[in-house]
Amino acid sequence: MKKVAAVALVVIALVWLLNTSLLATPPAGAPKILAHRGIHQVFDLDDVGNDTCTAERIEPPRHGYLENTIASMRAALDRGADVVELDVHLTPDRQFAVFHDWTLDCRTNGTGVTEETPMSKLKTLDIGYGYTADGGKTYPFRGRGTGQMPTLTEVFTALPNGRFLINFKSERREEGATLAVLLRFHPEWRKQVFGVYGGSAPTQETLRLIPGLKGYDRQSTLACLGRYVAYGWTGIVPEACHDTLIIVPSNYAPLLWGWPNRFAARMQAAGSEIILLGPHGGDFTSGIDSAADLSRVPDHFAGYVWTNRAETIAPLLGRHPAASTDQANRQ
Repeated sequence: MKKVAAVALVVIALVWLLNTSLLATPPAGAPKILAHRGIHQVFDLDDVGNDTCTAERIEPPRHGYLENTIASMRAALDRGADVVELDVHLTPDRQFAVFHDWTLDCRTNGTGVTEETPMSKLKTLDIGYGYTADGGKTYPFRGRGTGQMPTLTEVFTALPNGRFLINFKSERREEGATLAVLLRFHPEWRKQVFGVYGGSAPTQETLRLIPGLKGYDRQSTLACLGRYVAYGWTGIVPEACHDTLIIVPSNYAPLLWGWPNRFAARMQAAGSEIILLGPHGGDFTSGIDSAADLSRVPDHFAGYVWTNRAETIAPLLGRHPAASTDQANRQ
């Protein structure tokens, strides 16, 4: 029994030495900001399901920005965001509409499935039509969002210095192929695409067709993190964690071998970027959205911090607004 105990202690000591962050040099750099949907109207995540109309449960507005608009993205970039996340749908007239919802009924004055509606029709809609913070007594954004749903091409053109994480909302492989063709004809836009994620079929098709591009879907994330939890204590990084974007919900982060510094060093050596989110629970994962949430960001963290409140988190991380002032915040 003594020999067994001694062997066990040796194994535990070796595992500790291999994985402790106390003996790992933190990767150089500061946290980077990933602004989910730009700067936008936020809502309570409690009891939100896939079919919940979140525009009908926004908090009282603190600003005039609507998600996935060029104004909201510019505002996030002006406040220090390094990457802006946006959502796309490939329309029948072969354009990428930048809009979150699968259908139009919640946020707009239109109806129907977003991807089945021509961009020419989407351009006529008021994307602020359905927002209310008081159960429908008032609709503060009605009339202010008409014509404000952009195409992906318009985003790239209007914000040439921005970087974007593109979320495919469907499982249509042709979306990935279409994005690859778009970037082939406009190579100047390639540097603006930080990565892709979402539907597995379009995500994997884009990654297949665009060498060097990073991205993830549910399956690749589970493969990376699941295998790393299983044998990452050895120092071996699973192939699924190489040259990719690694999503880490902050409540699961302590389960990762060597979190934070040793894990970060291993992923950096594997050519991957870490994106730290808020706690995962139910169908949704929250962001790092308040001063209290920043306690979830490790000291010396140099990855990306996913936030729904770039306007709040950016100054807390030492970012300063650009000299330009966006008009939408003064309306």
